[in-house]
Amino acid sequence: MGKSRRNRGAQSHRKDPIAKTVKPPSDPELAALREKSILPVIKDLKSSDPKSRTAAAAAVSNIVTDEKCRKLLLREQIVHIVLNETLTDANLDSRAAGWDILRVIAEEEEADFCIHLYRQDVLSAIGFASQAILENLSKGSAVSKGEAKVTWAIAESVVGLLSALAEAQDEILEAVVGIEGIKNLIFTLVAHADSPSSICLDALAALLTLSEDNRRLAEDVVADENPKPLTVLTKLQATADAKGVLACGVLHNIFTTLEWFDSTPGQKNLSDAALVPTLSSALNGSKPEADLPPKSQWSNPTEVFQLALEILADIGTTLQVSMQGGNKKGGEEWNGIGDDTAMEEDGDDKASGEEDNVGGEDDDDSSMDEDDMADMEMVTGADDEVEGEANMDDFPTLRELIQQAIPKLIELATTAAQSEDAIRIQSHALSALNNIAWSISVFDFADDHNAGILKAWMPSGKAVWGKVIVPILAANTADVDLATQVTSLAWAVSRSLPGRAPLTGDEHKKFMALYHATKSLPKKEANGTNGEKTKDEEPEDPFQGLGVKCIGVLGQLARDPAPVELNREIGVFLITVITALPETPAADAVEALNQLFDIYGDEDFACDKEVFWKDGFLQHLEAAQPKVKALVKTIDKRTLPELRSRADEVVLNLARFLSYKKKNQP
Repeated sequence: MGKSRRNRGAQSHRKDPIAKTVKPPSDPELAALREKSILPVIKDLKSSDPKSRTAAAAAVSNIVTDEKCRKLLLREQIVHIVLNETLTDANLDSRAAGWDILRVIAEEEEADFCIHLYRQDVLSAIGFASQAILENLSKGSAVSKGEAKVTWAIAESVVGLLSALAEAQDEILEAVVGIEGIKNLIFTLVAHADSPSSICLDALAALLTLSEDNRRLAEDVVADENPKPLTVLTKLQATADAKGVLACGVLHNIFTTLEWFDSTPGQKNLSDAALVPTLSSALNGSKPEADLPPKSQWSNPTEVFQLALEILADIGTTLQVSMQGGNKKGGEEWNGIGDDTAMEEDGDDKASGEEDNVGGEDDDDSSMDEDDMADMEMVTGADDEVEGEANMDDFPTLRELIQQAIPKLIELATTAAQSEDAIRIQSHALSALNNIAWSISVFDFADDHNAGILKAWMPSGKAVWGKVIVPILAANTADVDLATQVTSLAWAVSRSLPGRAPLTGDEHKKFMALYHATKSLPKKEANGTNGEKTKDEEPEDPFQGLGVKCIGVLGQLARDPAPVELNREIGVFLITVITALPETPAADAVEALNQLFDIYGDEDFACDKEVFWKDGFLQHLEAAQPKVKALVKTIDKRTLPELRSRADEVVLNLARFLSYKKKNQP
């Protein structure tokens, strides 16, 4: 029997989904709340009496912060009513309450609500409201105090709503930036002399969200047309308060997007170097604005503190590109793969490759006096280097980080964290140090041109090792997140101080113990055996696991000119990790092999004869070769493509390495 055809009646025959009767909730408490508090105000919102509508809008604005009331209001189609009736009300107070209702719901609900609002064309309404606000602000004293107060209230709600919308979806963010009236409103609220502090801060926060990786907005800012956003931001960033820190964040986003780096500064010679002093000063603590309401996020000094640290961490991430003038010649330096391809048939090539920044070939006369190294005053001495070495004036961002930010970051990273806020601050300080150290570590310090960078960085790098890494290791923390952060930092610092990490004794044993401790941690699929993800769950990056990081730092500590005994201990450890396959996690085995290739890739190093050959590492690696090949087959290239790719490459490099070593026996 054929299917009956659906009745495709005219549009007028369809029921209005908004007009349908809303069923009361089954929960008696919610049903009573609906009858008592929700239905009366919904009725008054639709009233023909202006006073009733205004009073109802104000009432909804007050109760919408309560979760139960908010859910009930949403069931009663409050958004449709506000968008189509309240925001177009002739009464300014009603419109203000309507914008506040939308702001609260957007901030309290999930991102899906903001996407729903966007699809309801809320940006058009915001565009009209922006023009009205700008018109009132331009009138100045011609506007009554009452009207001015309500105008500022609408501005506050609109900016809060814009922030929530922009954070919900990239498409919405791009749409916001494409509306001139909205951009002009945000610029004006930041620049206007009469903007209340809370509104100026909220506008800066919205601008911070909108400016991330957004060339269109960046170009609008640097065009510096009225109300002169670039001029205002550069003025605000000079002060180490909440406004200054937010302005620094916006400017950093703009500098990064437009590639205003040390070697290619923008207008007024602007680059991140101008921001570091303010951000560093903010870490000393700043008094909150006097007139901020308690509900303001920026009334909490910890929020300002955290944002300053996040911006410094981001500056650390872009430091490499900034110093290299946008030429990322360092590549993905910590993957441990690219350098192994040097082990071709040509015996003159060295397996250590360009990542081997050990400097084993450095002449003794290039070393510096240890006392001078420990003296932080020597940081500025890099300007007096011989011809060919980097002048620190060429790297103002690095100079400012070394001189101003790093000492404060070290202090924050070593503070005994007890409260939740203190733990959060310590974590952000460690992240900032980590990013800076990784950016430094990509430079080839065997190149004399980079000697000035190394000399400038060395006191700071050694201070980070001695004052941050060693004490936290000694505390034997049970905090896995903290241990992971510190191990990553140790890996970065040891890379940035090739052959010069100031070991105090048994740090390598601490990292070995930490690696063994990872075996008792709950298994995460991506960091565990080889990568099946659970349903609806993306696997974590297996190369970000604590085990891989322990192996990475140990490999750095074992490199020439490490003492033979230290090299032997670490070498045996790495061989043990590899021979333990298939129990060893795939990423750990890949990293251990790559570290061995780097450590023993040059037959001229003392450890080659004294450790690699005397301890029979070749035979152990030959015995492990079938296990490594079998490992590759267990990795699903669809779920873990990078792990599979690097495992494939390490199999190839292992064969090359073994062939190379056999041809170069002592």
